[in-house]
Amino acid sequence: MELRSHDFILHSTIPNLKTLIPIFRASTTLLRRRITVACVRASAEKETPATALEQPGGKMVAELVGAFNQLTERMNYNVLSTSSSRILFKALKISIPILQTLPLSPDGRSPLSKALTVAVLLADLQMDAEVIAAGILREVWEAGAISLHEVRDRIGTGTAHLLHESLRVKKAPFGAELLDDDNAAAIRRFCLTYYDIRAVVLDLVLRLDMMRHLDYLPRYQQKIICLEVMKIHAPLAHAVGTYFLSLELEDLSFRYLFPSSYLYVDTWLKRYEKGSKDLIELCRDHLLESLTMDPLLQTIVDNISVKGRYKSRYSTMKKLLKDGRKPEEVNDVMGLRVVLKPKPDVDMTEVGDKACYRAREIVLSLWKEMPNRTKDYIAKPKANGYRSLHMAVDVSDDGHAVPLMEVQIRTTEMDMLASGGTASHSLYKSGLTGPEEAKRLKAIMVAAAELAALRLKDLPSVYHNSEIHQKDRVFFLLDKNGDGRISIEELMEVMEELGAQREDAQEMMQLLDSNSDGSLSSDEFESFQKQVDLMRNIDDRDEQYKIMLEEKLPIADESGLIQIYRKELSNGVAVS
Repeated sequence: MELRSHDFILHSTIPNLKTLIPIFRASTTLLRRRITVACVRASAEKETPATALEQPGGKMVAELVGAFNQLTERMNYNVLSTSSSRILFKALKISIPILQTLPLSPDGRSPLSKALTVAVLLADLQMDAEVIAAGILREVWEAGAISLHEVRDRIGTGTAHLLHESLRVKKAPFGAELLDDDNAAAIRRFCLTYYDIRAVVLDLVLRLDMMRHLDYLPRYQQKIICLEVMKIHAPLAHAVGTYFLSLELEDLSFRYLFPSSYLYVDTWLKRYEKGSKDLIELCRDHLLESLTMDPLLQTIVDNISVKGRYKSRYSTMKKLLKDGRKPEEVNDVMGLRVVLKPKPDVDMTEVGDKACYRAREIVLSLWKEMPNRTKDYIAKPKANGYRSLHMAVDVSDDGHAVPLMEVQIRTTEMDMLASGGTASHSLYKSGLTGPEEAKRLKAIMVAAAELAALRLKDLPSVYHNSEIHQKDRVFFLLDKNGDGRISIEELMEVMEELGAQREDAQEMMQLLDSNSDGSLSSDEFESFQKQVDLMRNIDDRDEQYKIMLEEKLPIADESGLIQIYRKELSNGVAVS
């Protein structure tokens, strides 16, 4: 056979293939390494949104987006207009970079944390955007970093007005030396009559925030502040309908003014625990399960809500000392409220009444009713229209005496009327005025709220006729020209307002722009928002765990180990 030259060359090399295998393997390994390096470099040019959180400008935007979402998620979606969103967004853009540069507050908190805590409280109270913006800007303004004229020009007249009003409320004569009962009542009446009621609520929230962090002050100063709060601010909070503010202000004042008495009451209320669940939670779960499983209620009710509460420490102390009752005779220390939503029917009132009486039968099948403690305000409503069933039941099951449980049963309509129709009653009950003047002050409060609502109605915009999802609000606020995308110029503008560099905007755009078209779609920006929410939720959960562990593990803190760890942790996570 005739061999061609290339056949000979191939044949002649075959015996030497064994010597070439190691070389081939080495070449393959080198090639794989080069491919891996190239992939890493390519991925570095297109990082995940999480990396944007570590970029300097990205941290600023993340703080802005996270704070805005945290507040708007707490506000009533139906009244969160486009104009309201803009006011909040502008206030945060102005405040965040300034607050991050201010020194720590005397209580050891960062000014940004303090401002956002106040804003969240106001959002939970369903205050409007102007009040929340004023709460955010208050720290900035008091630091001299912004003037009222700048607030008016950059955010709006309403927010500037509230800041000015809050300063007037702050300067009101609340000195403890003036606080006999008559003077205190006169000051409360003055506050409701001559100040914007929203500025009064802002001042109450600021007072509550201060009361939660009094430990750094000398003992005598704590007592002076608490006397003012007990005489002026707690009744005032009740008067304007912010009941949870009133209760917490009373309890905090009670704790600082009478620490020994507070300890007795607090310890007594905390005794009612079974395992890891307290008594109210156990009773609540038991009652809710029984109501939900009832065949009759299933046919006439759409939804069942059962909420539990302990009477406040201060109110409990008054019942025990002022009324001279024994502990087991205080029948509203613990309470459950059942709210039933009837199915749509020709006569919903009749169906609602039937559901309430059926719920009462179920309650009586679970616990023993106390005689002479039942009040039927459905059959015989109060003069102001209040309707509900009230009863006191014995929930003890192990032979130990526990306070009676007060149970209230009502429909959703009855509950709304009870909540919305109490303003005049609360003004009168707080010892502010007589009944007629209480009605006049209520009219002033309603007028102020209506005026704010009119001012904050939606203005015409490109998004006015479309439904805006909660998570899209930040996107639309950044998309100023309304083309459905965030351009590099729009991103640069907001980052410069936050104090970041233009290069940060370019880097952030590169990290988030997954399809490399030079702009951000709503989906691309939403992936960034999800990372922001995740990080903030983890931080919030860590704070909750810390508080729980401080209560359950006091010995570790006394040994000094916690303080050492905190120091090491803060050094380790300090942002450079």
